[in-house]
Amino acid sequence: MSSTLSPETIAIVKSTAPALQAHGVEITTRMYERLFKDPNIRTMFDEAAQTSGEQPKRLAAAILGYAQNIDKLEALGGAVSRMVARHVDTGVKAEHYPHVANALLPAIRDVLGEAATDEVLNAWGEAYWFLANILIAAEAEEYINRSAAAA
Repeated sequence: MSSTLSPETIAIVKSTAPALQAHGVEITTRMYERLFKDPNIRTMFDEAAQTSGEQPKRLAAAILGYAQNIDKLEALGGAVSRMVARHVDTGVKAEHYPHVANALLPAIRDVLGEAATDEVLNAWGEAYWFLANILIAAEAEEYINRSAAAA
C-alpha cells in the first residue's frame, strides 16, 4: 500500500466535495441500506442512530471532511481518534472494512449517477483504503492498549 495518495486522487476527491455536501446523507443512507443486508454487520450499529438518521448524517459529515482535507490529513487527527475509539467500542475489525467499501462505492454511483465516473470511483476507492488502513492500524493498537490495561 502506498503511504501517500496520488496527486490525481487528491484532486478528484477534493473536486467531489460539493457533490458530497449536496448528496452526502443520501449516499450514506444508501450505503447503510447495502451494508445492512448482512445482519451480522447491522447488529454492530446503534439502531436508534440509524432510525433517527443521525448515523448517516455523522458519516456524511466525516466523508465530506475527509474530501475537503484530503491534502492536509493532519487536520483530521481528532476525528480519526474519535472514530478509532468508537470502532473499538463497537468491535470493528479489519475484516469489516471491505464490506463498507463494497457498500459505499456503489452507493456513490447510485446517488450521483453519471457524475460518478469510473475515474471518480477509482479515486474514492484509493482514498477509502488509504484512510481505512490508517484506521485499521490505529484500531489494532487501541485493542492492544485496552487489553493491556484490562490485564
